[in-house]
Amino acid sequence: MPRIVALLASPVHRYVGRPADGPAPAPPGELVEAIQIRAGLGIVGDRYFGRPAHRHAAVTVIAQESLPPGADLTQVRRNILTSGIAVDDLVGAVLTLDSGDGPVSLRVHRPANPCAWMDTTIGPGAWRALRGRGGIRCAPLTDGVLRVGPVEVTISG
Repeated sequence: MPRIVALLASPVHRYVGRPADGPAPAPPGELVEAIQIRAGLGIVGDRYFGRPAHRHAAVTVIAQESLPPGADLTQVRRNILTSGIAVDDLVGAVLTLDSGDGPVSLRVHRPANPCAWMDTTIGPGAWRALRGRGGIRCAPLTDGVLRVGPVEVTISG
């Protein structure tokens, strides 16, 4: 059964400057059990919430199966880590997730390509390993709540 494995809502952008300088410190509590999503705005409390430049990329999703061994959500800085969903194949689709509080629909606009920071945060070669498997960038179409745990998935055009 598909699952939401982890959720991240961070008020700060940790990857600033050059990767060689290392990431900024992580704020406490960025890994959460539930996130509130607002249509057209993103994740309440996240660094990209309501930012016009990120309107089509306010929510990011990555498949656990794509991560190198030992990597986690805090290192790749995506919002939703799933298992059992081939998210990289969904560009152009609408992904609807329901973790028990009602459906949340996300329009998948483009891939979330990895960057050079992956070699710093995960380890050498991670950037190359994540190419084509770095997840997706989405715009939320509906308001709702997503929680860690089993999730019902609907994919439409």
